[in-house]
Amino acid sequence: MFASLMGWVDARFPATKMWEDHLSKYYAPKNFNFWYFFGSLAMLILVLQIVTGIFLTMNYKPDAALAFASVEYIMRDVEWGWLIRYLHSTGASAFFVVVYLHMFRGLIYGSYKQPRELVWIFGMFIYMALMAEAFMGYLLPWGQMSFWGAQVIISLFGALPVIGEGLALWIRGDFVVADATLNRFFAFHVIAVPLVLLGLVVAHIIALHEVGSNNPDGVEIKKNKDSNGIPVDGIPFHPYYSVKDIVGVIVFLFIFSLILFYAPEFDGWFLEKDNFIPANPLKTPEHIVPLWYFTPFYAILRAVPDKLLGVMAMGGAQAVLFLLPWLDRSPVKSIRYRGPYFRWALTLFIISFLALGYLGTQPATTLYTNLARVFSIIYFAFFILMPWYTSIDKDKPVPERVTMK
Repeated sequence: MFASLMGWVDARFPATKMWEDHLSKYYAPKNFNFWYFFGSLAMLILVLQIVTGIFLTMNYKPDAALAFASVEYIMRDVEWGWLIRYLHSTGASAFFVVVYLHMFRGLIYGSYKQPRELVWIFGMFIYMALMAEAFMGYLLPWGQMSFWGAQVIISLFGALPVIGEGLALWIRGDFVVADATLNRFFAFHVIAVPLVLLGLVVAHIIALHEVGSNNPDGVEIKKNKDSNGIPVDGIPFHPYYSVKDIVGVIVFLFIFSLILFYAPEFDGWFLEKDNFIPANPLKTPEHIVPLWYFTPFYAILRAVPDKLLGVMAMGGAQAVLFLLPWLDRSPVKSIRYRGPYFRWALTLFIISFLALGYLGTQPATTLYTNLARVFSIIYFAFFILMPWYTSIDKDKPVPERVTMK
């Protein structure tokens, strides 16, 4: 009966073909390691954010006079509302942790290089959509930091020549951050951006499965197939990696639960104390900073004295990531076989990114501003000098087949 049912479905919808193409007969390299957990974890958190977001919208009021009180109502009076709200807020930070580690894996193993340029481009658009989603969702609690953070960030668009003031006015929907801003941010956060995000995730996965997954050796397993056309260094994604991913999910949920139940604000890194105070347009917080996942780019913005140049530097710091597949001139993908120049450059890049992330949370003192300028130079030098140091690097020979290190 089940076979007959599936035959009826397959005649009208390619259910079995999709299952085979993307799971049971999708052959992935057999040497995946710890770093390959984060793609599936990102999918898990995306589902978590969508489900918890749906439940939050049932009691949230997108009204400047009621928004903060509705969040307090969810936290105090809705049954299990505190858990749903903390799942969503903690999940947002967990999403960026996982995505940043996923991107780091792409950097160290060259997952952006040919033939996966489009996979990387889709991934970067997902990252941009996530930042937009997080920024718009950050305004919704209508706390002090939400209000003033949105005020500062939206005002940056006003620095753009010719279209700046009009664009900032269109984003706000008013001359200041007000009820109109809250309503349009709610609409974008709940409907528009999630639809774009889901479409990009589907495109990312389709593009990945078309060219095949990369691996820690950077060896293309599709180039070495047996008589049946199956890669000799590949294994079916299901059940091998679908079961293996459960281990990563369990470890992640354990850590996630510890934070969720014992430190959901994470000492102000996930939820700042000022955001537990209702928005007050007449009182500016002592120190306005975005949440931690925006702070590297915020530090770059503050490191540039001129407002327009600062906005351009902040945008350029994100745009240059899209160019990575064409900046890297090395024939080698994996860091296992890369020369010392790339290793040192990547190490300095990671240090600069983490340092900028910390500096973006600190007051703009002379010392911190000068440090941000130094690390901003290192950040951009990683990309600007990449065509040079990757072309002269002393790479090691890459094996013909994958290794099981």
